[in-house]
Amino acid sequence: MRLILLGPPGAGKGTQAKMLDEKFRRPQVSTGNILRKSIQNGTEIGNRAKIFMDAGKLVPDDVVIGLIKERIVEEDCRAGFILDGFPRTIVQAERLTETLDEMDLSIDAVVDIEVEGEELLGRLTGRSTCIDCGAMFHEMSRPPLKASVCDSCEGELCQREDDKEDTIKKRLEVYEKETAPLKEYYRKQGNLKTVQGSGSVEDIFSRVCAVVS
Repeated sequence: MRLILLGPPGAGKGTQAKMLDEKFRRPQVSTGNILRKSIQNGTEIGNRAKIFMDAGKLVPDDVVIGLIKERIVEEDCRAGFILDGFPRTIVQAERLTETLDEMDLSIDAVVDIEVEGEELLGRLTGRSTCIDCGAMFHEMSRPPLKASVCDSCEGELCQREDDKEDTIKKRLEVYEKETAPLKEYYRKQGNLKTVQGSGSVEDIFSRVCAVVS
């Protein structure tokens, strides 16, 4: 099973990818997590990525492509993987297709999680992230047991720069311009599946499983 999860910021791609990972034992490959680790470690590529992420812009292809290619050839991805947050542009999608073709692999399904703009704003502006492990919480739907403390590792929770309202609006604008066209790209390939992203996490997961099983 090789999947791509599409959807705007706040659609719940990361949550659904983790649940799919647990159910089907196919690793979640998240560009966000890979990049955050690089930023935390203060690497050159991490520092480059941070400038773009803080401004609500997409990280350049040359930073992302290499990281993804290295990740999907690792042992735990041999039986499949779930791409979360990649590709984000047509160019990245084309590069991914070329890379997979060279490896005699293909994407089984591309799941597009659709959510209205106002709901997305509400989801994202209440979100906080653990600075140590990257776990995400929300003041309404998933508050931490202890204020500002991660349930998993007891790390400090903070609101990322790219989760503040002005930055969120820029991120949504960038998504509509550069990432939304991917739907047509994969529709032409015949593997696009669309699911409604409103409702409980469990309801959304049931819809996702229905189109990938």
